[in-house]
Amino acid sequence: MAAYTTFPDPIPLCLLPCPNIHAAAALTPRALEQAGPGFLRSLRGARVLVKPNLLTAIPLACTSPEVTAAACAWLLDQGARVTVLDSPGFGRAESVARAVGLADRLRPLGLSVRGPGAVAQLRLDVGATFGVAREALECDLVLSLPRVKAHSQMLVTLAVKNLFGLVAGMRKALIHTREGRSPELFADAVAALWAALPPVAALADGITAMQRTGPSGGVPYPLGLLAASPSAVALDEALCATLGLEFARTPLGAALERRSAPGCAAAGARVRYTDARPEEVAARDFELPRELMHTSFRPGRLLKSCLRRFCLSLRR
Repeated sequence: MAAYTTFPDPIPLCLLPCPNIHAAAALTPRALEQAGPGFLRSLRGARVLVKPNLLTAIPLACTSPEVTAAACAWLLDQGARVTVLDSPGFGRAESVARAVGLADRLRPLGLSVRGPGAVAQLRLDVGATFGVAREALECDLVLSLPRVKAHSQMLVTLAVKNLFGLVAGMRKALIHTREGRSPELFADAVAALWAALPPVAALADGITAMQRTGPSGGVPYPLGLLAASPSAVALDEALCATLGLEFARTPLGAALERRSAPGCAAAGARVRYTDARPEEVAARDFELPRELMHTSFRPGRLLKSCLRRFCLSLRR
């Protein structure tokens, strides 16, 4: 599968004010219409893998069900063949989806959330090998649906970091242990994963963001924003600007710039804002972690994570 596809030039990027979750059903389609998939001439018949953030059964740690469901409904209206998939950090995808209300939102659409089924061993250009959901490699387009969150290890977690949830089950903990000796090494591996996937568009849920720490233990911040683009990289860079953060200051932004990733300004990408600009929706008091934690799991933490996943698998 080709790593990159030609972007529109300039890349459309929608930063759309969304005052509360009740407005999400109406404004999510508008954001997607303004941004468009970008890579494909038509979504009719396209296999689209929708990747929400279903980290754990804590609503603020996950993409809002209203945003995910509205995005899926829009894709179905365009004639796309939609799969909703994630591999949570804790628990099964189906269980987390039920706990946060996503399963109920998707049922009227004839959709459900699934975890990775068949797994493919994906050799990355940084030398690492990730066990990735095969469906993620065989689709025509990935739509990354992160919630905007601070992150104690990566500073922020946005559309590109959200793709790490395509790595299956316990493999994520093993990768954290192997690649997580520093934020830079881990960020290089995540950037390489993005580059190896089919085209990745993005819709970010920033209606209520998570600040101070994360990805699960932070506190709510009323950002009041939806963001969409055919380029996950361009979207992440715009959101960093909205949060008052230089893209290269984040480990993942720096990793993407090092590889001259299409979509980032350092690689010459141009952006066309279809609604608001970052300075018009700036979050000047958004709190980020003061220092980054080590990204590697210690042996005891790794063993605990693996045992927890094994016990959950026995309940299926």
